[in-house]
Amino acid sequence: MLRGFLMFAIMFALLALVGFMQSWPLAFAILNLCLISAIMSLGVNIQWGYAGLLNVGVMGFVALGGLAGIVITMPPVTEAISAGGGGVLLALLVAAVTIGIVVLLYHRLSGKLRGIAITLILLAGAFAARAVFDPAVEAIEAVDSARTGFLGGLGLPAVVAWPVGGLFAAAAAWIIGKVSLGLRSDYLAIATLGISEIVIAMLKNEDWLTRGVKNVNGLPRPVPYEVDLQSAPWLIDLSERWGIPVVEMSSVAVKLCYAGLFTVVLLIVLSLSERALKSPWGRMMRAIRDNETAAEAMGKDVKARHLQVFVLGSAVLGIAGAMLTTLDGQFTPASYQPLRFTFLIWVMVIVGGSGNNWGAVLGGFVIWFFWVEAEPIGLWLMDVLTSGLAEDSALREHLLKSAAHMRLMTMGLILLLVLRFAPRGLIPERS
Repeated sequence: MLRGFLMFAIMFALLALVGFMQSWPLAFAILNLCLISAIMSLGVNIQWGYAGLLNVGVMGFVALGGLAGIVITMPPVTEAISAGGGGVLLALLVAAVTIGIVVLLYHRLSGKLRGIAITLILLAGAFAARAVFDPAVEAIEAVDSARTGFLGGLGLPAVVAWPVGGLFAAAAAWIIGKVSLGLRSDYLAIATLGISEIVIAMLKNEDWLTRGVKNVNGLPRPVPYEVDLQSAPWLIDLSERWGIPVVEMSSVAVKLCYAGLFTVVLLIVLSLSERALKSPWGRMMRAIRDNETAAEAMGKDVKARHLQVFVLGSAVLGIAGAMLTTLDGQFTPASYQPLRFTFLIWVMVIVGGSGNNWGAVLGGFVIWFFWVEAEPIGLWLMDVLTSGLAEDSALREHLLKSAAHMRLMTMGLILLLVLRFAPRGLIPERS
């Protein structure tokens, strides 16, 4: 406990140092992203640390959480809904009826007849749904495509989108888990990565739902806008008293509001994760992780438990994805890069301590902090190392320009040092 307390104290001291040395808006911006990263790390830790499930499709679930930010918070585009909303609903209804008939035939028929009947029904349903869906999509995307060209959302508060993002990710995880959780761990990793790429490709191309690569901007916020705060008397008074410009003060105030909301969500997820880990269910999950054969011999349904924990972890990732979209104020499908950011989240879990929730939170803070600060630290380091060279030296100029590429090297160095001196993580799992 003392070790964990000291590490968190050092982490917050580093954030404070950024505030003093660079700027407080930057320090609080890093803090907010650290809080979201910690929630993502907890989601992966639930899957890997509790049950040993190798999910490499993290960004797919995060992107589905971001989709909830559009569907829940954006105001509806009434013209687009009038033009093609009914067609989209009808296509979804056709798809649902097709699936229902397929399920019914699967249980009622058998042998070759079942296979032939299901194939014919699927083909007929697909053609029928596309015949209704394609004209509706064209009509929706034709409505003021420069600014809208999509259906919009429900116009609800941004905070509502966070649990809905978890539900979106959990629903997708249930479908994916039903298909892929019977696979061996390495095949599971390949399957989840492929499905993640499919989800992100869909979000990039379905303009009627997400505007695709044109992005959705101006998502509603759960906190005040800086411009509104800059005219508030209490903020002006604080700005004059502390000698901080009003613009900077308003930025800090908004980021503090975000930090308060994100901290509440993180504490709720962390509290529930700790209760689950220390419960009989948590002990059962770790027993399955350590020896599936022995757990099955004791009568545990390993596949069902794997599906359960896979859905729970993905729901946490979806919540974090919705929070990230709210913080950014926009939804950009192209920014979800599965290999790059999935690697980063896995490093958070490994460095913090797989199987330990507090370790996962610490890993989220540490890795994201150094991911952001690697470039300015690298620039300072290169400046010191080349201080003896002439200002117009080609070597000095090359090294200073190379400082921007130190992020991945920094992540590798941190990972190597932790694996060498603390192989179980900064805050290891308790036996």
